[in-house]
Amino acid sequence: MLLQYSVNTNLLKGVFMEESIYYGKISKEVTERLLERYGKDGSYLLRDSESIAGALCFCVRKAPFVHTYRIEKSQRGWAVETVSGSNPEYFQSVSKLVECYRAKTPRNMEPPLYPLDKDKLSEEALRSIGPSYWEI
Repeated sequence: MLLQYSVNTNLLKGVFMEESIYYGKISKEVTERLLERYGKDGSYLLRDSESIAGALCFCVRKAPFVHTYRIEKSQRGWAVETVSGSNPEYFQSVSKLVECYRAKTPRNMEPPLYPLDKDKLSEEALRSIGPSYWEI
């Protein structure tokens, strides 16, 4: 049986050039398991925020942690949430944001180096992280 996961297709329209790093509505725990088991330092993925509708989480592994950065859209574009007092950098798409941060990572962020491509993970690999988290 093929695993299906919840993907917010409205959020994807005009936002991603590469949907293979967008995992949709998965939990923080599943994200951590995926990056710990199948990633390495610098591996990253995108998922829906569990706490803010319409926001994304940019998750980057740097052992022993998975660092999560919230991405939100405003009238100016997509930006990583910053600490108060910092001016965020805005991008027309999430793909452009990821591309820029891969090329030049801000000092307060772990470098996103290796996309954890969901299309390259086997069904068995996805099942091994906990099928109860995925819609079957």
